[in-house]
Amino acid sequence: MRRPSWVPEGTDLDKPNAARVYDYYLGGSHNFEADREMARKALALWPELPQIMRSNRAFLRRAVTFLAEQGVTRFLDIGSGIPTFGAVHEIARAIRPEAEVVYVDRDPVAVAHSRLLLEDDPASAVVQADLRDVDDLLARPEVAELLAAGEPVAVLLVAVAHFVSDDEEPWRLVGVIRDALPPGSALVLSHASLEGRPDQAEDHQKLYRMTPTPLTMRTREQITAMFAGFELVEPGVVYLPQWRPDQPESVGEHPERMTGVAGVGFRP
Repeated sequence: MRRPSWVPEGTDLDKPNAARVYDYYLGGSHNFEADREMARKALALWPELPQIMRSNRAFLRRAVTFLAEQGVTRFLDIGSGIPTFGAVHEIARAIRPEAEVVYVDRDPVAVAHSRLLLEDDPASAVVQADLRDVDDLLARPEVAELLAAGEPVAVLLVAVAHFVSDDEEPWRLVGVIRDALPPGSALVLSHASLEGRPDQAEDHQKLYRMTPTPLTMRTREQITAMFAGFELVEPGVVYLPQWRPDQPESVGEHPERMTGVAGVGFRP
């Protein structure tokens, strides 16, 4: 196979990668046959996965647009994957051309891809760090510089906190990030919910237990608790399609089938 220019040297093209599988679900082009094969196996167990991933990505787009319209120009995207299909910097700069973005991911493959894709973008940076080691993440020069100016920063934890187990204390980790943010900053969070499809929740978690990134689905109450210290904006923590939809009719009759909830809050 000819190696595309965006693929870093040393990448095993025959081994599936979670970030590229996600890109495939979104309809992107940064994936290979090994990634597509893994996705097909997952779809056999959970046919709605692409719709769920796209609904999550659509929430990210609406949330970033909303915050950019509120004047936010600094974004910290934790668990960013590969910033290709509807990336944060593209969304934000459509409204705020001066927007700066720091992408953070723990996956070395996603980080290497991201650095190649953004090497000519001086207002975007890519950091390899792990949310579970939050002190190390916040100490990285690119992250520290983003926070140091004292201007509001939007922290994106979009479909990432459910990859942190209860034992790893996701509520504490989010609290550490909150305390490091300047006033007026925002938290954008989406999370897999137990209530959305209780009939499928255990199968969904079993699916992810077969990967290096097991999933912990949580109740809406547990997810809402991650916004402690933030003032939630309307409509609060709701199913993905229900958060400020572009058109009310786009929500559909069963938003719970997207199995995720989301919200945005500001730090006073």
